[in-house]
Amino acid sequence: MLVSATEMLKKARDGHYAVGQFNINNLEWTKAILLTAQELNSPVILGVSEGAGKYMTGFKTVAAMVNAMVDSLGITVPVALHLDHGSYEGAKACIEAGFSSIMFDGSHYSIEENVAKTTELVELAHSKGISLEAEVGSIGGEEDGVVGAGEIADPAECAKISGLGIDFLAAGIGNIHGKYPENWKGLDFEALGKIHDATNGIPLVLHGGTGIPADMIKQAISLGVSKINVNTECQLSFAAATREYIEAGKDLQGKGFDPRKLLAPGFEAIKATVKEKMELFGSVNKA
Repeated sequence: MLVSATEMLKKARDGHYAVGQFNINNLEWTKAILLTAQELNSPVILGVSEGAGKYMTGFKTVAAMVNAMVDSLGITVPVALHLDHGSYEGAKACIEAGFSSIMFDGSHYSIEENVAKTTELVELAHSKGISLEAEVGSIGGEEDGVVGAGEIADPAECAKISGLGIDFLAAGIGNIHGKYPENWKGLDFEALGKIHDATNGIPLVLHGGTGIPADMIKQAISLGVSKINVNTECQLSFAAATREYIEAGKDLQGKGFDPRKLLAPGFEAIKATVKEKMELFGSVNKA
């Protein structure tokens, strides 16, 4: 059974570790992440962007697959199914489809409109026991065609949004989606400290977890970051393992072209990446 992410993130905040949100793109991704979470006895958040939801034929398909998989694989660790960077309409659709957690990204609206829409969605989500993440200050990089420049969120705006009853907050602290450029300045810990103080210790979310050095990740966790989003890294490891399999000509040997064989190395690569992240975030044996 899926759970909201509220409880797991409060425990993470109080226990000074972070829960990973790993984005899913298909059955292989979902299975790899769930099995790894179970093996490591770690809570986990499965993230679904609107683009990935569309690719998997819609949010209802995703919710049905994840629910059935949790059941068939005998997964007992806490699992939240979370909409990543949701639009207002997408958030409503996921609440209807049976997601257990929602991110409403109102960061591109004026602060007034962000407040109004977030307020409405908090009420709707909470009436169904669903957790809600909101965002202030766009995160840099590209996410489903939305490009930001690694902005730093304003602590006063963070205080305003976190005061609306949301469960956790994504705030820009110089982080970027995708691969980090050579000239990246690193996370702004001073800004993170101010945001943490301004938001009464609400669990904070770090987007763009791919490529942030381990020591920075650990420092961010010590300053209240309780959820870290990972997507690109799993994609890169999946692609590298698949490339290696094909370049070695293994798809031409016997039944090597069978998708179950062809996708197996990539599947194992996702598992290895997720394991590495869960160990870094400190969520192992925290289920």
